[in-house]
Amino acid sequence: MSVTVVLGSQWGDEGKGKLVDILSAQVDICARCAGGNNAGHTIVAPIGPDLIRTKFGFHLLPCGLINPECVGLIGSGVVVHVPSFFEELDALQAKGLDCSNRLFISDRAHLVFDFHQIVDGLKEVELGGSSIGTTKKGIGPAYSAKASRSGLRVHHLFNHEQFAQKFRKIVEGRFKRYGHFEYDTEGEIVRYKALAERLKPYVIDSVVYLHQALAAKKRILVEGANALMLDLDFGTYPYVTSSSTTIGGVCTGLGIPPKAIGKTIGVVKAYTTRVGGGPFPTEALDEYGDRLQNIGQEWGVTTGRKRRCGWLDLVVLKHSTLVNGYDAINITKLDVLDTFEKINVGVQYIVDGKELAGFPADLDLLARVEVKYVTLPGWQSSIENCTTYEELPEACKKYVQFIEEHLGVPVEWIGVGPGRESMLHKQV
Repeated sequence: MSVTVVLGSQWGDEGKGKLVDILSAQVDICARCAGGNNAGHTIVAPIGPDLIRTKFGFHLLPCGLINPECVGLIGSGVVVHVPSFFEELDALQAKGLDCSNRLFISDRAHLVFDFHQIVDGLKEVELGGSSIGTTKKGIGPAYSAKASRSGLRVHHLFNHEQFAQKFRKIVEGRFKRYGHFEYDTEGEIVRYKALAERLKPYVIDSVVYLHQALAAKKRILVEGANALMLDLDFGTYPYVTSSSTTIGGVCTGLGIPPKAIGKTIGVVKAYTTRVGGGPFPTEALDEYGDRLQNIGQEWGVTTGRKRRCGWLDLVVLKHSTLVNGYDAINITKLDVLDTFEKINVGVQYIVDGKELAGFPADLDLLARVEVKYVTLPGWQSSIENCTTYEELPEACKKYVQFIEEHLGVPVEWIGVGPGRESMLHKQV
């Protein structure tokens, strides 16, 4: 059981990248299993012989690459926009991060094309006032093509004539569906011939690669994208992403069995945020929401959009824990709450005077819930310089313990500041 999995437990943007960065120093392979370049992690790390602190933006590539001994793998469940793959890779290497001979991509991964991105925007226009609020990176249309068995995969790039034939047919189908939008089909075919040549050294049979690694007792870290509440099945559908963001998506996205997974860590922001449309029961549409937004610098790495902010929602986290079976929790951005005199935590959803048993599937029902809060005292002091759990203020530790007791899962990691070093490890 040499696979450790890091998953988002809320609506994304929990800060998964920092824990993946820390853990990847102890593993041989860091793998992505789902999503595309709609994900976003910012990592600040010392680079080069002079150890210069450098900021890196990851979107499609596994952020475990920040550690020079770690191999990055983009699995079969990921959808890949090849131009963005190279744009991101070139940007990392330009900042001094050498990824030579340690970045691979599954030959079964589906491809995202520019026409998918155009269609993504057109679909949002069709939805009008009820738009989902996607990143318009073409992720949804690419997964739709995959599910309708009309997608193209990485391996298709290497038979150029067959690829060109299939590509023309797919684009014609999009023209019939959405009208003739501006798109240079033949120019794209030419561009992808060159891209295929450049991509070829990175492409492998990832199922064989991972199972050979497991047999050799290699340590594998899986970097989840998005989060449980954006899952296609268990999230706030239809305000979700288009892939499986759960522990199940790890198995289907990488081709590994459940018994290979040894530990699952859920990443929990100390409060709650989400971007785009959709329900958000504990959203704080007042001064507290504004304070969380400003202190937490809550805007997206990938889109630049401001995030909606609110109090921690333990109904969401209990639902998330049931589905993913977390062995441990990583609380992030706990320091954002340093100045709050009181901290609310949502613990129950009440409808017509009765508590709901879980997080409801029906968004109309969800819109009617009254959130029951427990108010905990703030610690009103900076925790950024704390280096052990024991150094945290008592009120801060009680906040952590309240979460542990409610979820029945130990908190093992606590983020107390923006730097790589600002992560406390708590014995569990």
